[in-house]
Amino acid sequence: MSEFEHVFQPGEGPWTLLLLHGTGGDEHDLVPLGRQLVPAANLISPRGKVLEDGVSLRFFRRLAVGELDIPDLLARTDELAGFVTDSAATYSFDPDRVIALGLSNGANIAVSLLFRHPGLLRAAGLLRPMLPYEPDADLDLDGTDVLVAAGGRDPYVPSSESVSLGKELEAHNATVTMHLNPEASHGLTEGDLVETSRWLTELTA
Repeated sequence: MSEFEHVFQPGEGPWTLLLLHGTGGDEHDLVPLGRQLVPAANLISPRGKVLEDGVSLRFFRRLAVGELDIPDLLARTDELAGFVTDSAATYSFDPDRVIALGLSNGANIAVSLLFRHPGLLRAAGLLRPMLPYEPDADLDLDGTDVLVAAGGRDPYVPSSESVSLGKELEAHNATVTMHLNPEASHGLTEGDLVETSRWLTELTA
């Protein structure tokens, strides 16, 4: 298996949530939320391997706030894709029913998984994401559902970047649900959780 420290919790249903924490989080952060949102799902939650400033865990390096280290992101995206594939075999979950739920840094590497490994994820819930780079022109995300949740007062990711990401995903045939809270900052709100719950409930019904 591609090695990541991780948490795996089996569920009774057919779906698996791939939980991808934000900067400064770890593999435990999103597990309670994942269990709340889809109670019957398998949960797989890896820990990012990059330590920023000796303190904060991330899934890939950045050069500054909003300025990503793209070569590092690409390499770590491929490593994470291998982890997901290996985990499906190790834990015997359906590789065709994997939904990523990523926050901030975790959302951005989930976008990169969509761009570089189409078909790996059946869907992705992207909480405060940006468009990390332009995907290949021939990318086809037909059959992939994506939720993009943005905050109008986010100081780290302008909502316009999240909207641009949504349009880019739609241009490559993904089915996109946009949730923009004009009053929200970078942190999640009750509205984000309600919308994410609704989206996941419909998706996994």
